[in-house]
Amino acid sequence: MVLKLAHRIEISSKIPDARADAKIKHLQKTGLDGRVRSVEVVDVYTVDASLDTDQLRAISSMLANPVTQEASVDSPVHPARFSWAIEIGYLPGVTDNVGATTREGIEDLLKKELPAGVYSSQLLFLDGNLKRSDAEAVAGSLANPLIQRIHIKSREDFNQSRGMDVVVPRVRLNTPPRVDLVNLLESDDAALALLGKQGIPNPDGSRRGPLALDLTYMRAIQDYFRRLGRNPTDVELESIAQTWSEHCKHTIFANPLDEITDGLYRTFIQRATNKIRKKKGRKDFCVSVFKDNSGGIIFDENHLITDKVETHNSPSALDPFGGSITGIVGVNRDAIGFGLGAKPVINRYGFCFANPDDASPLYKGLGHTQQMLSPRAIMEGVIQGVNSGGNCSGIPTTQGFMYFDSRYKGKPLVFVGTVGLIPRTSAGRPSHVKEAQSGDYIVMIGGRVGKDGVHGATFSSEAMDSGSPATAVQIGDPITQKKLSDAIVKEARDLGLYTSITDNGAGGLSCSVAEMARESGGCSVQLDRVPLKYPGLAPWEIWISESQERMTLSVPKDKIDAFSDLMKRRGVESTVIGEFTRSGSCVVQYKGETIMDVDMDFLHDGLPARPLATAATPRIPDNEEPSFGEPDDLTRILYQMLSRPNIASTEFVSQQYDHEVQGGSVIKPLQGRGRVNGDATVTRPVLGSRRGVVLSQGMYPSYSDIDTYHMAAASIDTAIRNAIAAGADLEHLALLDNFCWCSSTEPERLGQLKNAVRACYDYAVAFGTPFISGKDSMFNDFKGYDADGKPIKISVPPTLLVSSIGVVHDVRNVVSIDAKQAGDIVYVLGETREELGASEYYALMGGKLRGKRFIGSTVPIVDAKRNRKLYASLSHAIKEGVVASAQSVHRGGLAVALAKISMAGMLGLEADVSGLVRDDFTLFSESQGRVVVTVASQYSSQFEDIMEGNAYTEIGKITAAPNFVLRNEFGSEIVRTNVHELLRSYRAEFGDC
Repeated sequence: MVLKLAHRIEISSKIPDARADAKIKHLQKTGLDGRVRSVEVVDVYTVDASLDTDQLRAISSMLANPVTQEASVDSPVHPARFSWAIEIGYLPGVTDNVGATTREGIEDLLKKELPAGVYSSQLLFLDGNLKRSDAEAVAGSLANPLIQRIHIKSREDFNQSRGMDVVVPRVRLNTPPRVDLVNLLESDDAALALLGKQGIPNPDGSRRGPLALDLTYMRAIQDYFRRLGRNPTDVELESIAQTWSEHCKHTIFANPLDEITDGLYRTFIQRATNKIRKKKGRKDFCVSVFKDNSGGIIFDENHLITDKVETHNSPSALDPFGGSITGIVGVNRDAIGFGLGAKPVINRYGFCFANPDDASPLYKGLGHTQQMLSPRAIMEGVIQGVNSGGNCSGIPTTQGFMYFDSRYKGKPLVFVGTVGLIPRTSAGRPSHVKEAQSGDYIVMIGGRVGKDGVHGATFSSEAMDSGSPATAVQIGDPITQKKLSDAIVKEARDLGLYTSITDNGAGGLSCSVAEMARESGGCSVQLDRVPLKYPGLAPWEIWISESQERMTLSVPKDKIDAFSDLMKRRGVESTVIGEFTRSGSCVVQYKGETIMDVDMDFLHDGLPARPLATAATPRIPDNEEPSFGEPDDLTRILYQMLSRPNIASTEFVSQQYDHEVQGGSVIKPLQGRGRVNGDATVTRPVLGSRRGVVLSQGMYPSYSDIDTYHMAAASIDTAIRNAIAAGADLEHLALLDNFCWCSSTEPERLGQLKNAVRACYDYAVAFGTPFISGKDSMFNDFKGYDADGKPIKISVPPTLLVSSIGVVHDVRNVVSIDAKQAGDIVYVLGETREELGASEYYALMGGKLRGKRFIGSTVPIVDAKRNRKLYASLSHAIKEGVVASAQSVHRGGLAVALAKISMAGMLGLEADVSGLVRDDFTLFSESQGRVVVTVASQYSSQFEDIMEGNAYTEIGKITAAPNFVLRNEFGSEIVRTNVHELLRSYRAEFGDC
């Protein structure tokens, strides 16, 4: 009997499929509403192996639920009625998580390894009055051609060819792997500049992709190799480029800037933390800051908690799902790579998008070529990626936000973070201390290496344009990483089987091995030992690829057998690829030939200083205060404010992200009976303890249009205030900074950056909240063409995300935002001033009156001394148990904060609000340092005693009737509605997502 070389197994549903309903809902947004009568979804598995009938029958039984599904082997499945069949699968070399998991299941079932892969795809049958162009539009809205293949057949073609074709997306690399010398010594400045920008030339004259090295750096590399008397290999030049990239070395923060000779990071961020820690003395809760994959602080006498927030902007613009899932599982590895390995216990996220309804196309290439994905496709893909990464990893995703601005159309910002938990000691060692020892084996564990992720670090160090490489995009595999994580943090760490660990993130092995080699003094690598996804990769690709789910460890030789055996039993691939040394050099060999021999000092510290200069930011012409009359109907204005994308409910995201896994959720993403998004969450990572971790954040990109110093101050104040309102202790609260800037070689942008970083120092020191970790992404610009084919540059607004993490000593004292019972008194803490510059209210009114956003100039000013005192008093009141609910006042102002308290509790609220010349300014000013709290009447005297010396005002009460009524200082009703109408507006923007 002749066996087929590949088999196609199709799984169809016998019952209504919710996925089909979701597809129809999606198609309604593409302009095909009413023209698609039905959609059916079939899952397809292509098995690249010769298998007999019994084996195929067993496999199909494993893949299909016999109650709800039917399986068909090598015979097409289709509904009785359909017009078009569309199949979407992955292109060769793209990570296929479903296919990989299916292969593993088949191998377990058959008790043997398959010689090749298993590939997943999805087949859609559309019935309706549709042309081929309609089917192509549907496919284009569902697939990303950068990573996915699309196959479309009409009903006639499908029947004639008896189904869809058998496609086996194997990778076939025809060029033999080789190492090239790069003619650097004879290159003039023009050639050096071209090499740094476009990369090493290929034999056909094309270029490999960006090294992201400017002329200053290229000259330094040329001088180094001139001293050695030889040209570099391509492996050496690519490795130096990864190590020196802005993504890895943060050169803009490190270089001298104007009079700041030590750079922005050391002068402002690091110095602030050092000063705060010194002042705290014995009360210092920081343990490991700015020197590891994450920052670590004390949780209790037995544990530390770690935190890191990363960005994955550029890859998410090209492939939103792959970019975001890689971001979240990558930052999970920052927790696993902290010290000797922390367990990821909480995920957090933040997304900055353009308006999802903006359908105007952008192109990377001239002549309407290389079309960028739409804002809606980016939003949906990013949300799905973080969903998959967190949910499949068993890590609760508790805290997050979304923010919208048209300037994120060219490049979204995708923030992802992970909190880790680690015992303070492990196997008799301080767990936050690690050091690779000379003589230890270099061990790579986890996923294999492929072309995905080549030039990821250098790609992320530049603006996005027509040369942005597809290979820079990876797709994370959370299942593989979950096995790796459990094997490390639950077993290998506490058995003392390794001395150091880090993740293979930016730069892949080239950075992880070389970074760990600094601990020992050198390394020797046998590159041909590295496991590959497929044969044919060039040595430079193996060395710098950022293929995911990999970590590098240093394992003592007397522990290698035990370590390797443990990894094998846990299903984690583990390979010795070299040895750490004290040679002072990074030496890499491939098939017995030395292909890299670079001095460690030059590799890490050889990049020359590049002094930078700032210039004052020109004043925006329309930065005067807007002139418009007070609206007659402020109730209607409040509805419109609540439905603005930057204020509206994001419940559709929170519902997708599992925040209950691991069982520690205390204050959840959606709070109260009304399910309103809160600004902070609290999680109990040690279930036997009452201590909790509180997370929040602050971010005001729009304020950068006026003043980046005050933008940064407001971000810090809000991140702190949100956490305090939930029950955090100001004396045990830390910050993380994530700068996402644009055009960071322009003096005006550097001037804005300098002001923002200076504010970070001033306000962190004033509040006593140290920075423990951070990240910067400096070139968030898009250069391409608009819908008319005209050149366009889109730069994100200067954006600073400040994240806060604190320890709550007793989670029984934490406070949610929802009003608790009728009769409770409503207080506003802090002062309301006429500060509406770059506010949501001005944005709303600008759009209503003249089709663009009003900016203004009255940006909120933070009084840190006054606010610190207020937050300390509020924290005391919460610990005393006299605060029923608390809501920070921030984006949207006082009216929005009052509405959230009422909506969350599904109770009414009546209040008198006054203080400013105009009622609309009173309702929607975004003055910082304010919190709305509710207090049971029996505790009001105690609460007021605690708050004595602070600015606070009793303004109203909670009512049993669901009415929401706000009056001005003259007793006139300026807002009258009810909780149900407020919720309707609050949920309107994303209600159909």
